[in-house]
Amino acid sequence: MDSTSSNQVLHDFSPVFRIYKDGRIERFNLSPFVPASEDPSSTAGGGGVRSKDVVVSPENNVSVRLFLPQSVDKDLKLPVLIYIHGGAFAVGSAFSSAYHGYVSSLVEESNILAVSIEYRLAPENPIPACFEDCLQVLNWVASDPPEPWINEHADLSKVFVAGDSAGATLTHYTVARASVELEEKVKIAGMILVHPFFGCGNQVDGLWETLCADETGPDDPRLNPMADSDALTKLRCGGVLVCTAEKDFLRNRGVMYVEGLKKSGWGGEIETVETEGEGHVFHLWNPNCEKAKLFMNRVVSFIKSKL
Repeated sequence: MDSTSSNQVLHDFSPVFRIYKDGRIERFNLSPFVPASEDPSSTAGGGGVRSKDVVVSPENNVSVRLFLPQSVDKDLKLPVLIYIHGGAFAVGSAFSSAYHGYVSSLVEESNILAVSIEYRLAPENPIPACFEDCLQVLNWVASDPPEPWINEHADLSKVFVAGDSAGATLTHYTVARASVELEEKVKIAGMILVHPFFGCGNQVDGLWETLCADETGPDDPRLNPMADSDALTKLRCGGVLVCTAEKDFLRNRGVMYVEGLKKSGWGGEIETVETEGEGHVFHLWNPNCEKAKLFMNRVVSFIKSKL
């Protein structure tokens, strides 16, 4: 194939990624990877938090980064946070500095055990691969895996599932499926949706269709949960926190989700928080700003209120 052909763009989804006609994928805005460390004094330790990586599915290259507070008694059971990173289903990583730092902070502030999912990315692994991976990890956590941190410290009666952007889309799907399929194994104490990516028309919906293996559209309930009110009513969790940002281009779909959940007749507790003057996932890129600190406090407060 000549160089001219190799530089021809087939799909341009900047500032996320581009797909070229020769199959090459160019990703943007990548946060550098950081290693896990069981030494809480190291940079990767996150300041009082230990971490390590565990392979869940070797055949699909699905793994998790586990986080545990520095000081925890051997037999002490902790609430569990399943965290699902964002990135339009096509970029991002649980091993990146942005997500490592954020989840470490959540663990330190909330005194929980966290499981951050490294799922398969599209388009190399078309949707529904990432959806299947997240559900598989939750099932793995709930099935007595041969992992000491989980066996010794995980309290499966107090599980939270959280994610931002596309990770929030995956979070809703995972909780909805677990409500039906894993209800006997795990109790979801709360679901946290941060700046959820539930579609918004135009380029976003075109991105979704490009990443899917099957014929789908903007009303696919995996992307737009409001399209399936029956699934909304079947959610089984102690409460839902939906977080929006005033200048986020996806804000309206987050608001619509809250309205749809209320109209569905779901009987759980719904909480909302909106950050004025900020855009999409601002807290990841500027974690030390005052609004990011206030937002962290709000998420931690929600977790503690459900224990």
